[in-house]
Amino acid sequence: MDHTNHVRLSGNELTSEILDGATIYAADDEKVGTVSHLHGSQVVIDVGGFLGMGAKPVAVPANQLDFMRDEAGDVHAVTTWTKDQLKEMPEHQD
Repeated sequence: MDHTNHVRLSGNELTSEILDGATIYAADDEKVGTVSHLHGSQVVIDVGGFLGMGAKPVAVPANQLDFMRDEAGDVHAVTTWTKDQLKEMPEHQD
């Protein structure tokens, strides 16, 4: 997926209402998870699982994700982490 024409979100758009459910992609465009919710300045990403079952929640700093909207208006983000790196992170507990 070519992200060059996607519109980056501004800081005031980084809200639960906008980000919840957003797809997270690795640098190679592999889908690595979805946004579960925000926890302070961190984004909780559900990694792995199938159809929402068995996913592991991990928290990452919001500034480590590049959030944007595609041509259809769908919000997603790109990260430098791989799915395996995210799976190795500690499980997030609210």
